[in-house]
Amino acid sequence: MRYGLLGEKLGHSFSPQIHAMLGCEGYGLIEVPCDGLDGYMRRRDFDAINVTIPYKQAVMPYCDEIDPAAKAIGCVNTIINDGGRLLGYNTDFSGLLHMACMSDIDFFGKNVLILGTGGTSLTAEAAAKLRGANSVRKVSRSGEINYENAPELCADTEILVNTTPVGMYPHNGRMAIDPALFPKLTGVLDVVYNPLSTALVLRAKELGLNCSGGLPMLVAQAVHAEELFTGRIISLDVFESVLRRIDAQARSIILMGMPGCGKSSLGRLLAERTGRDFADIDELVERSAGMPIPRIFAERGESAFRDIESQVLAEAAKHGGGIIALGGGSVLREENRRAIVQNGFVVYIRRPVGALPTEGRPLSGDGSGLAEMYARRDPIYSALADCECENSGTLDSLADEVLKKFENRVI
Repeated sequence: MRYGLLGEKLGHSFSPQIHAMLGCEGYGLIEVPCDGLDGYMRRRDFDAINVTIPYKQAVMPYCDEIDPAAKAIGCVNTIINDGGRLLGYNTDFSGLLHMACMSDIDFFGKNVLILGTGGTSLTAEAAAKLRGANSVRKVSRSGEINYENAPELCADTEILVNTTPVGMYPHNGRMAIDPALFPKLTGVLDVVYNPLSTALVLRAKELGLNCSGGLPMLVAQAVHAEELFTGRIISLDVFESVLRRIDAQARSIILMGMPGCGKSSLGRLLAERTGRDFADIDELVERSAGMPIPRIFAERGESAFRDIESQVLAEAAKHGGGIIALGGGSVLREENRRAIVQNGFVVYIRRPVGALPTEGRPLSGDGSGLAEMYARRDPIYSALADCECENSGTLDSLADEVLKKFENRVI
């Protein structure tokens, strides 16, 4: 493989798609176990590679020359094979600064706390210091500053940067530390890009902090790497186009609304139009329970139904790039709401209460309780939605509207 990403486990990577969009043909994933790294690097059988965890420091001894900036940082994430000589660079540095700039996070004069002590933490430290941070400290599991005492020892933290893989797919929902524990915090950066919004980023959003997941950093560093691969300059417009396209590929369209509002029918049509996988949460619940939903309610009760619903939703939502139709009450649990927004563009499908069908829907009954149910759920739907669409015309026109709003979404 002439171009690729070198790492130990790479199933979560978006790098091949990004480099393909940047014009790099034949870019692939190079999974090498730790005991195979020496042999791979000595063979030098590549034109250029990117390097990810856990090899950003381990590859340095194999480089014949290391860019001064990368040497000062202490890790390499891009290697060019120049006629048999390996040249090492660090493009994560510019990528991280670009991510911080896009999220209006300024390191100048700030107290910065970095989670992790691996290669990417060195990049974050160098970036913060270059931009004039007042202090830069690191948290590790067994260091002087650890995850138990960091809130006390670093109570003046203003910017938090996660450089660990905590919260990365498939371990969605995990968070190394709660940003709410730092009362002076103004910004949070997470280098993890899958899911698009980690639990850490979602928590930062809840707290009203400037924040970003790692996708802008990933695309920005790939642009810089591609410039090193080819010697050509890539414009900001190209960066923004690739970022938007990768975000679209990784983001699910999630349909939400009252029972009977048309989510399932719309979801199937959208899946047909886009070629995306479709998941109907109610159907997944029935498949998991081995019985229809009315019977689940009758035999096990609503609480058991909600537990199954949460389980299947968590699994469906952790995979980006699909179409998901939610059950009407999926949004009632906070854990579900977090799962929905981590990779989702959330669309609230509105339909007049009088037009909602009730047959086969245990909580809708004969329709008398629908207005009350709507009054309870509407504020939750509205708060969670990225956009709202009225189901008052044809299904085709509704699909057109959803896809147009998805295309024009803010990222």
